[in-house]
Amino acid sequence: MFLIRLLLLWLVACLIAGQSVAQSPKKMTGEYYLSGVREVGSGIKLNDDATFEFFFSYGAVDRMGQGTWKQQGNQITLSSRPRPEKDFALVISRIVPGNKLTIRIVDPNKQILRYVECAVKNGSTIQREMTNSEGEVQFEQKSGEAISLRFELCPDRYSVFPITNKAHNYFEFRFEPWIAEAFFENVTYTLSETGFEGPHPLLEPGKIYSFERP
Repeated sequence: MFLIRLLLLWLVACLIAGQSVAQSPKKMTGEYYLSGVREVGSGIKLNDDATFEFFFSYGAVDRMGQGTWKQQGNQITLSSRPRPEKDFALVISRIVPGNKLTIRIVDPNKQILRYVECAVKNGSTIQREMTNSEGEVQFEQKSGEAISLRFELCPDRYSVFPITNKAHNYFEFRFEPWIAEAFFENVTYTLSETGFEGPHPLLEPGKIYSFERP
């Protein structure tokens, strides 16, 4: 009788231990790939040390991201470092001859210079132009209130720069190194039978996407 009771206790202990392992976040570690979206390659790798790695590939665009993850019940939450305020940096501004306002983007990779949307705000008027192959655009005005820039290959947001010196009509910018980085701001996913479901940081907002094990 004593041996039977010991055996029962051992079985109960095994069941409890098994449930604890099943609920452990380590069970979620591994690679998960975006499912059901044509021509887009994207995935999330959950590591044992509670960090994650993210990738996104669409056409000529490749983007990466990283951060930490945690599991609470049937949900996991991904968080990156705080996103820097702007994706461009002002290199120089000055006065140049002429009655036009010039914006120039500089970068060693000449192939991407043509993909910056530039806008100049002046009162209620906003003018928008795309840079040319040299990374330059000119506006038929000499001054404005603010300049906004957006990289068309990573069109997450605009970077806005107030024009503090109204006499300046030439503005040179460079890309920040994180411009192609993907950021997760406490993004929560719900576990499913094959992986987890939730938003995608670079696709349609508000839509639910599935990430599944291969």
